[in-house]
Amino acid sequence: MDIRPTPYDHPDAIKLSNEVLREYAQRYGEEEGDATPLAPSMFQPPHGLFLLAHDALDRPVATGGWRTQDANDEGYADGDAEIKRMYVIEQARGQGLARRILALLEADARAAGRTRMVLETGDQQPEAIALYASEGYTFCAKFGYYRHYDSSRCMAKPL
Repeated sequence: MDIRPTPYDHPDAIKLSNEVLREYAQRYGEEEGDATPLAPSMFQPPHGLFLLAHDALDRPVATGGWRTQDANDEGYADGDAEIKRMYVIEQARGQGLARRILALLEADARAAGRTRMVLETGDQQPEAIALYASEGYTFCAKFGYYRHYDSSRCMAKPL
């Protein structure tokens, strides 16, 4: 697998982002999937990074990004880096791609001076919760767009 930085608005990134939104909608029974406001500029270094993994045939199979967050009225803290759009297509799951992308995102955020990695997932994504817990993430106070939703689960890890 080849994992490389890619603009968030690249056609392959958009394709997989749309796939993950459909999966969220299916799991949570909502039409929009994820209404968190995101813009390509949020993932531009040094304030963020978006990664895209390609298989041996150069097909996009996984994504993940981080964006800078600092203290605000949505519950973020100064120094936060927020994980967004972690996704592996069904056919590529079980190969450790999510762990590899997560490690690269953490290293990049650390190098950018971020002190804590945070993420929001949901109670209908037990495999995501298990992955993050196995990588040292623990549940924390809720933050972000979905902080008032009962299904929301927020996790953090010091960098």
